[in-house]
Amino acid sequence: MYRLILIVLAVLTAYSLVLELLGWLTFGLPEMAAHLVICLGATYAANRVMAALFRVPPHPESPLITGLLLYFLFWPSFRAMDVAGTLLACVFASMSKYVLAWRGRHVFNPAAAGAFLAGLTGLNIATWWAATPAMMFVLVPGVLLVLYRVGKLRVAGVFLAVAAGIITVELLRAGMSAEQALWQALAQRPLLFFVGFMLTEPLTLPPRRWQQFAVAALVGVVFAVPYNLGFVANSPELALLLGNLVAFLAGQRGTMNLSFVASKPLTATTHEFSFQPSRPVRFLPGQYIEVDLPHARSDGKGRRRVFSLAGSPHDRLVRFAVRASEPVSAAKGVLLALKPGDALKATSVGGDFLLPRDPAKPVLLVAAGIGITPYMSYLRSGELQRRDAVLLVLARSTNEVPYADELHRAGIRTIIRTADSALADADQSGANPSPADHSSTRRDVSRATAGAGRLDAAGLHALVPDIHSREVYISGSPSSVASLRTAARQAGARRVHTDSFAGY
Repeated sequence: MYRLILIVLAVLTAYSLVLELLGWLTFGLPEMAAHLVICLGATYAANRVMAALFRVPPHPESPLITGLLLYFLFWPSFRAMDVAGTLLACVFASMSKYVLAWRGRHVFNPAAAGAFLAGLTGLNIATWWAATPAMMFVLVPGVLLVLYRVGKLRVAGVFLAVAAGIITVELLRAGMSAEQALWQALAQRPLLFFVGFMLTEPLTLPPRRWQQFAVAALVGVVFAVPYNLGFVANSPELALLLGNLVAFLAGQRGTMNLSFVASKPLTATTHEFSFQPSRPVRFLPGQYIEVDLPHARSDGKGRRRVFSLAGSPHDRLVRFAVRASEPVSAAKGVLLALKPGDALKATSVGGDFLLPRDPAKPVLLVAAGIGITPYMSYLRSGELQRRDAVLLVLARSTNEVPYADELHRAGIRTIIRTADSALADADQSGANPSPADHSSTRRDVSRATAGAGRLDAAGLHALVPDIHSREVYISGSPSSVASLRTAARQAGARRVHTDSFAGY
């Protein structure tokens, strides 16, 4: 995510310089070049100084992203006051990551915090000049790409509907036509830049989707409605800071120290890792944890990784599992090299891959390989034992089914489908009952089938004939999830929830 945002912002920066050369912008090329150097240099230097003062390793990409954001927020100029204000914004933004933080997690978006604090000094005020019609040709695809990557298209849609709606209504009242009002709202106000690179930053969003929608709507209102309280007036940065504060209060506040306890092999290529947290970790079965894995050999994906929690919220340990087949990535190499007592940091907990609130609703849980981990959290917390649940596990062979022994002992209806053509059906009761058999005496069923290739709609319906009456959950790699979601829909599933594992 960090690398993608950095690349998109760099492309936008290069495009803005090209626009200046073509005469579509009027700042002056020397002013823009100097402004870029100031923003990047000041944020990078200030970040290094703050990291040294707080004795933490600096994040190499974070200050560059902050610097490029500030490049688009402040007007390029050689005026002494403007330059001083921009410098202050860069320093304040870097300081906010360490000073305006709780338990190692920054509370506010750094660029917004820097811009707001610099504005209070009166030296310079953020103009958000990225909201220029000429920038739209690259800004729109860049924003869509980022929002797709972080999975926040719907959150962005809520914000845009609220903010653009309010602005459009105000412009209509001022006498504009509907087309002119909507165009000005989207092309001449910083809505797109704001929502693409700042509002949807994962670290400053609340953990649940409904909370994210609520924050997006709140920020949209504060963004669009004009007000003046004397010492502050409405501005994008102030709207974002308010949303950041609400999100912080709603989520797991601050980072958590994780002390490595042990790991155990689940199969030849998968391992479960257990950690002792420095304080209780609040989560719901099916949610994920984001862990900082510092590694010297960068793989272009940043340091933070997301793992579905595999334990119960009542456990004293934090557990998650990964697939670590050769070649092992840099991040997984860090995990595999851990020794008891080694420390990592967890930066956030979140996710909405949760079972229905009504335990009477039947569910089908489809796990592709290591995608079984969120279901283990359901199982270990006791959620599955009180539900009509069918667990379908897909694997290359019986030897590659994680948690096979634990699943066997759990007493839930489980179907294991492998590509091993030599596999014979196995049933503890001596038969192969339908997964729809709801008899309490038949809860402890383990059924295995063999099948080559991807599971299609017909195959899925054959394995779970009552799929149309179940809420379906699918977890695994993005390609497996996409294929299985299509198959589930075609097999008659009405509600399908998905959880993708990027692989790392």
